[in-house]
Amino acid sequence: MSDTVNTTLRKNAIGVGAIVFLVLAAVAPLTGMVVVASLAIAFGNGGGAPFSFLAVAAVLLMFAIGYGKMSSQLVNAGGFYAFVVKGLGRPAGLAAGYIATIGYNFFVVGTIGTSGFFMMVLIDFLFGFSLNWFLWGAASMVVAYLMAIRGIDFSSKVLGVSLVLETSILVIFDVAVLVKDGYDFSAFSGDAITSGSLSIGLLLAATGFLGFEATSLFSEEAKNPLKTIPRATYLAITIIGLLLGVTTWAVVSATGVAEAQQTSIDHLEAGDLVFSLGAEYLGEFMMKVMMVLLLVSLFAAMLAFHNSATRYLFSLGRAGVLPKALSRTNAAGSPVVAGTLQAGFALLVAAAFRIAGLDPILQVVPTMLGFGTLAIVVLQALAALSIVVHFRRTGDPRIWSTLVAPAIGFVGLSFIVVMAVTHFEVVAGSTERAITSLPWLLALALVIGVGQALYLRSRRPDAYDGLNADLERFDTAATIH
Repeated sequence: MSDTVNTTLRKNAIGVGAIVFLVLAAVAPLTGMVVVASLAIAFGNGGGAPFSFLAVAAVLLMFAIGYGKMSSQLVNAGGFYAFVVKGLGRPAGLAAGYIATIGYNFFVVGTIGTSGFFMMVLIDFLFGFSLNWFLWGAASMVVAYLMAIRGIDFSSKVLGVSLVLETSILVIFDVAVLVKDGYDFSAFSGDAITSGSLSIGLLLAATGFLGFEATSLFSEEAKNPLKTIPRATYLAITIIGLLLGVTTWAVVSATGVAEAQQTSIDHLEAGDLVFSLGAEYLGEFMMKVMMVLLLVSLFAAMLAFHNSATRYLFSLGRAGVLPKALSRTNAAGSPVVAGTLQAGFALLVAAAFRIAGLDPILQVVPTMLGFGTLAIVVLQALAALSIVVHFRRTGDPRIWSTLVAPAIGFVGLSFIVVMAVTHFEVVAGSTERAITSLPWLLALALVIGVGQALYLRSRRPDAYDGLNADLERFDTAATIH
């Protein structure tokens, strides 16, 4: 019997389209409209919210220019952890790895709450069958886990179908508003853009893009990754920006730009702003279709974030930072041990919330997704800084793509981080001290990451060297192929 343990992800499994599907499914456009856009209109800059989404897309595209250049040199399953190791060094990279791992794991717990709640409400509404939110959410998590271990190519096909369906219903709604009322260009006037709180509008709009950064996580499994990953990143940000920006424009045009903020506030408790407009412009039947597709969208986001969280655990395990067992993969090339741990953690935390009797939408989801949002935006900002530092260290002559554009991205992302920390009670939906103190977990991750790196350097130099060796091994393999 062989003692060989497989720690290799499946090569050449997915192309540009599949990666875009994986990323956009994590973004979950329909969920973004039902939840994120409604909040951005209500608490942000009201009728000027379309500008917020397009402005964030512009900042992220600046970041993506440098990101694409870095991706064309670096192939690894560690995502932004690998970028920060390459640019800022191993201690900072290890801290980034922990920040990413915490953030994505929080996201998966949040999707259990969101999926469970909406399944409970909508299935009761449509079919009169009631079941507790945790049971629905746990069932979704189990199905997502089983799909994930089938292989990343299988996940991408499932997510591709769900993405096409949920995007189609949004496009149909956009066209219906355009044909019936037209779009109101006053949404882009100075008064509309600066109405309410533009800073909170930009912050909430940024949460609608979370997930695009996962493109690099799948580089080891991509076909021709040095070209595939940059292309998938540009496409993902552009599609997300246009879809959320245009659909939000349709929403504020339908409600009236001046009345958009108050209308959204009036619908917050029921969370039905988009559904009510769907019924008005598409009819009751299509509104129910939209509700069903919301469930599909929520499940797709859960599956995509589970895949992302799993790959961070896998990468840290393979580097020897976390237990090596996390780097084991099955015959389909899926990190099955890391996936099992991730799903188990998410279910345990969600179960703890359920046992404590906490409300899934008012307490579970805002807390988990709010902190996850902050963690990932911090990770994006660190990656942007890493890109600038790496290319300056290597003396790269391309000033625009490796200095100016990523630097603009870093400044924009840093602004969003400051806004997220300053207004964390808005992001997390709570003023409870236990919740508003969660950003300190990032400082803890920084201390643990740097501390562990220094320990490895002095006591386990082989493991410390492995933090770089793991990256270089796959850089070389990518260059050869």
